[in-house]
Amino acid sequence: MKTILFNAADDEAFTGRLDAALDLARQFDAHLTLLHAMPYEAAATIDFHGAAFAAMVPVWREEAAKLRERTLTDLANEGVSWNWVESAGPVALAMLRESSLSDLIVISARDAHTAKGTPSFTAGELALTADCPVLVLPETYTRFETGAPALVAWDGSAEASHALKAALPLLREAGAVYLATVGETGKSADALDLPPVKGADYLSRHGIACEMVELECGDKDVAATLLGAAEARKAGLIVMGAYGRTRLTERIFGGATRRMLSDVRIPLLMTN
Repeated sequence: MKTILFNAADDEAFTGRLDAALDLARQFDAHLTLLHAMPYEAAATIDFHGAAFAAMVPVWREEAAKLRERTLTDLANEGVSWNWVESAGPVALAMLRESSLSDLIVISARDAHTAKGTPSFTAGELALTADCPVLVLPETYTRFETGAPALVAWDGSAEASHALKAALPLLREAGAVYLATVGETGKSADALDLPPVKGADYLSRHGIACEMVELECGDKDVAATLLGAAEARKAGLIVMGAYGRTRLTERIFGGATRRMLSDVRIPLLMTN
């Protein structure tokens, strides 16, 4: 993990998220790319002649310049290799374009100007389309503890396998790793396409020990069960595959991915 792409969205929690990204960069001796996207589509949707867009461009550029100067000051003594990139357009598209040679994308759990509890469109879109994993940080997160336990959500799917492989650098640093399967009525863990022992064997070959845990939902859904198990084990990271069903089905009927993104309390690593 040598190149980390960070979404430099200007909000109240920006400094804390940056500190967490710097923790990761220092731990892995990685380069940090900070990308600031100016949302031109906000004006374009209501002004077909471009007048409002033209009027807003100087404002966006001034705000970007101020954020960049503040960030330069913050990074002056951090001892981390970094660069600053500016892009016009939707954040998800800008991040996707810049992520081609990135090993990890770090973003906030909430998109700018959206209501609390609204799943991040940017996080979901990048988890579905980017070639590297996406680390979604809680809104008020300030430090990333690489030595904290990690919980890996396992359902035997290709997406879960991809997430497990993508998380290897972080799992090597974790104080403990739990491979968690949420039990379904009438279906045992051994009946999964890939049972948990396959994931445990894979980790073992990479020198990572794990504890296999089978969880029961009870009156909770899968997302709440996973989050509760992670909190009980004082996990500092949850790893899961994103969108095991079609994206349209997820949007209409919900799904574990959408519900996890609606309430991110622990850093969440996702990939498709």
